[in-house]
Amino acid sequence: MYFCEKMMGLLLYSQAETSYTLPLLWGIGILVLIILLVFVFLQYRWGRRLKNELAELEKVKQGNIEYEFVLKAMKLCTWHIDPRMRTVTIENDFREGMNSIIGPSSSVDLLTDMLVKTDAQRVQGAIDDICMGRTNFYHQKYMVKTGNYWEESFATVSERDENNKPTMIVGTSMRIDDQKNMEAALINARNKAEESDRLKTAFLANMGHEIRTPLNAIVGFADLLPVVDNEEDRNQLITEIQNNNQKLLHIIDGLVSMSKVEAEAKNLIRSKIDVVPIIQEIADSHATIVDGTSVVVATQFPYTELMMNTDIEKLTEIVNNLMQNAIKFTTKGRVTLGFDITDGEHVRIWIRDTGMGIAENDKERIFDRFVKLNEYVPGAGLGLSVAKSHTESLGGTIGVESSLGEGSTFWVELPLN
Repeated sequence: MYFCEKMMGLLLYSQAETSYTLPLLWGIGILVLIILLVFVFLQYRWGRRLKNELAELEKVKQGNIEYEFVLKAMKLCTWHIDPRMRTVTIENDFREGMNSIIGPSSSVDLLTDMLVKTDAQRVQGAIDDICMGRTNFYHQKYMVKTGNYWEESFATVSERDENNKPTMIVGTSMRIDDQKNMEAALINARNKAEESDRLKTAFLANMGHEIRTPLNAIVGFADLLPVVDNEEDRNQLITEIQNNNQKLLHIIDGLVSMSKVEAEAKNLIRSKIDVVPIIQEIADSHATIVDGTSVVVATQFPYTELMMNTDIEKLTEIVNNLMQNAIKFTTKGRVTLGFDITDGEHVRIWIRDTGMGIAENDKERIFDRFVKLNEYVPGAGLGLSVAKSHTESLGGTIGVESSLGEGSTFWVELPLN
């Protein structure tokens, strides 16, 4: 009986304990599940945040690559200076390989070692001023020795200490070769324009003088003709009028030729022809201009035939102008027209006279327009200038050998083909 009661009590206790254990287990399971869900949620958020941060880092990396690319494409360099340590740190540099002048971090003094002497002292002074706090801004242009190129730099103070002394200077440098070349081209164009204006003024003044001289003679002698009864005097006046008519015609022809030279500088009509008869005809025509006594025209041809592939019209005008110039300044002696073969591929045509000659310092400008070497002697007109222009268009060279008082030899060297 007692045993049965005991068993019944244990059974009732076991049932009571089971009734409390099951809810506890369910509660623990639900709590664990909630904790797992929270952990999974937090892991998801952390993963997404990490993914976003990695994406941002990738954007920053890509941005840095693009930034460096833009700097190099624009030939820009960024840097900063520590004024207390006197060091410069290069952050981005467009120079690569052998063109890198200084390392990533170097002494400030090395900045001026890379410059040409004419710029180094000025740039060094400007750097010292901003490092010492005497100025807040730095701007310099200079030429770099290594690579021989131009740079322009800007800098400013970015940080200061409690005493208002600079502790950090940021700056940038850029290559400005194109700008300098443009400046040089503009200066050159300005100088050419000023020189052209000066030459134009001188040309007009000289042209007016050259035209007025024969024109005054023509008008003056023509006015005298009606009042002169002596036949010999009248014939002499007529001769002077005719001579000055020819001078005036030569000047007008020179002006026309010069305008054609400038308008048709590259218009060449080449043909293969024997030039000996042509230059012989030029010599014969000019022999009729001189009196044959005080001045004689002669020729000196080593060959009876000379085949050239050239623009015969321009060649004829060159020789004509050189002959006219020689006769114009030769009052006594001889004017000789000749040629020589120089190297088998070029011919040198020359005109030698016994005229007044040319001083050494006047040999270059003798080929300018209407140049006057002597105020008491007529100017050279346009003939030599036209001859020079035609010679250059034919691919040749022109020059003069002369001594003052001993005559001159004008020559033009042209290719045979």
